[in-house]
Amino acid sequence: MSVYKSEFIELVQERGYLHQCTDLEKLDSLAAQTSITAYIGFDCTAPSLHAGSLVSIMLLRHFQKSGHKPIVLMGGGTTKVGDPSGKDDTRKLLDDKAIAANMAGIKDVFAKFLKFGDGPTDAVMVNNADWLDHLQYIDFLRDYGRHFSVNRMLTFDSVKLRLERDQPLSFLEFNYMILQAYDFMELARRMNCAVQMGGSDQWGNIVNGVDLTRRVLSKEVYGLTTPLLTTASGAKMGKTADGAVWLNEDMLSPYDYWQFWRNTEDADVGKFLRLFTDIPLAEITRLEALTGADLNTAKKILADAATALCHGQAAAEAARQTAETTFEQGGLGDDLPTFDIQRARLEEGIPAFQLFRDVELASSGGEARRLIKGGGGKMNDAPLPSEVHLITGQDLRPDGFIKLSAGKKKHALVRAI
Repeated sequence: MSVYKSEFIELVQERGYLHQCTDLEKLDSLAAQTSITAYIGFDCTAPSLHAGSLVSIMLLRHFQKSGHKPIVLMGGGTTKVGDPSGKDDTRKLLDDKAIAANMAGIKDVFAKFLKFGDGPTDAVMVNNADWLDHLQYIDFLRDYGRHFSVNRMLTFDSVKLRLERDQPLSFLEFNYMILQAYDFMELARRMNCAVQMGGSDQWGNIVNGVDLTRRVLSKEVYGLTTPLLTTASGAKMGKTADGAVWLNEDMLSPYDYWQFWRNTEDADVGKFLRLFTDIPLAEITRLEALTGADLNTAKKILADAATALCHGQAAAEAARQTAETTFEQGGLGDDLPTFDIQRARLEEGIPAFQLFRDVELASSGGEARRLIKGGGGKMNDAPLPSEVHLITGQDLRPDGFIKLSAGKKKHALVRAI
């Protein structure tokens, strides 16, 4: 029998989303009695979110599926300041045009995970620039700055870690936690928002918002955070050696996205199935108990489910088919990245290391040389004799492509035009 009263708190506990809560017992009781509203904020620092944001997005998804109303708060205002949480250096300041472009790129992702509309539990999206851009600075400091103790602000990790490492923290960034607290209060006032959720690095900012809302509005609200997520080997979630695992298709193909999940470390399969899919817990328990080669089945199911959520079922199936054709049947998948090379250039011959760099299988000529020298660079599934070996039109397969491979997991096709 569950120790929790509400479906939502039981779910976040069972699936591994729960790290800290300002008053778990009261929030659990409230969520069991009525439909409540919660928000998570997303600053617009890039034209796409990456897989590191998925824990928060999935948390909002489960919140809505449990009968509650999610708010997606776009940080059109706070992005102008920059959140120092978890950062060693000051964020690059973006102008209004760049922030607007990033916001446009980010928005569409949420519609894949949440149902938006006018219904009581339909998600809504708001922009904190709507209220932050119009603050009168002196009035704001007088009305709200007096509720914040600098002594206490200095104890929060986002500030303390910078100071301990003797790294600069600008006064602009120091204000970020006040603005985030003000966001929570505004949403509580405007939309009866009862909960702010976010990653564990946001705990101090969230607690500030809880306190400010109680002081100014005499309203009880709650904060809930998710654990800091790393892979079993200690890598930061959503990052690979090749860069961020972007959620937007124009920045990372569905095939590469599927491959990211397929390549999950063995020890992370169960955790990732709980956090990043809707698969029932009983089935996850069965899948994570698989061992050896059978565990690859669980990884494919994880990749299918995660890719279907972000890019649709058809894209997930196409990615899986391409992977199976490429890896298991030794053929060419339809979904592999394809690069067009001028036929005249190919006929002259292109040094292997240069072509590997051109088709983005290596980030530099030096990396490509090392890859090929070490035996990791292949052409048409055969090792290349040297990094300066000339690849020509004679290497085109009967199907009109040259297949280049970097290790066992990264491939690209070259086509002459």
